[in-house]
Amino acid sequence: MILDFITWNVDPVLIHFGDGGVRWYGLLWAIGLYVCWAINERMYKREHCPAEWADQLFFWMAAGVIIGARIGHCWFYEWHEYGEPWHLFGWEFTYRNPYIEHPLWLIKIWEGGLSSHGGAIGLIIAAILLNKFKFSRYPQFGTSWLWILDRLCIGVCITGALIRLGNLFNSEIYGGPTDLPWGFIFVRDGQTVPCHPTQLYEMLYCLVAFAVTLPLYLNTNARRREGLLLGVFLEIVFVTRFCLEFIKNDQEAFEADHLLNMGQWLSLPFILLGIFLIVRAFIRPLSPVVEKQPQSLDPKYKEQKQ
Repeated sequence: MILDFITWNVDPVLIHFGDGGVRWYGLLWAIGLYVCWAINERMYKREHCPAEWADQLFFWMAAGVIIGARIGHCWFYEWHEYGEPWHLFGWEFTYRNPYIEHPLWLIKIWEGGLSSHGGAIGLIIAAILLNKFKFSRYPQFGTSWLWILDRLCIGVCITGALIRLGNLFNSEIYGGPTDLPWGFIFVRDGQTVPCHPTQLYEMLYCLVAFAVTLPLYLNTNARRREGLLLGVFLEIVFVTRFCLEFIKNDQEAFEADHLLNMGQWLSLPFILLGIFLIVRAFIRPLSPVVEKQPQSLDPKYKEQKQ
């Protein structure tokens, strides 16, 4: 039997207690971060990297993606029209951002508001800092921030897929009306007609990116072409994201009059970066293979583990 549509009325809170509870979205975020760390831990073992690197990666990765996603959302999407235009240094502005006036509101992460583009920027910054202050102390591994992201992006595919599933549980960031049999009526968001479940579409392209990048890492010399895996990841994720934005509802009112919405404008730099990295990866020589090293090169780490 083929359904005409799917009525979606799932409670976004998994466990209720008091005025709050454990939400599916938060749980899936946490699982996604753990799975990403676990995948990279296996990769680091496979390449004989110091054992402490996986733990260091988790801290920097979690901090980078959460802080970046929060700041990204508040800066990119929280522009609202407030009655009369306001003036600054002779310029007239129609929209204002409350987070500029109240920067401490940034820490109210429990109120929601995370941007995938901001999270991507946060991960890039975290990788640059992680390599500079931690991994580069071992030059025999020849690491760089691209080396880190080439491996990290594979696990990020699964994290992204789980986050989009969390968006589905929240009945948010879906598409416009559709007559396709898999259209969802998002009852909790006040919808009465079937809409594109773009959360599932985005979840699918994350899984496709995983299915492409993991075999490239395991079965080819792609991991020795610095930036190649990251470039492939960026093209699959952000080209598809750019196209899907045409059927998604605008997140904020200020996007309505734009040729492209905010998600598309933010995707363009990542698409261009992906093309550049792929071309660069094939122009440059292969990275050398690192011979097997001791499990840990950091005496302090050994002492902590004993």
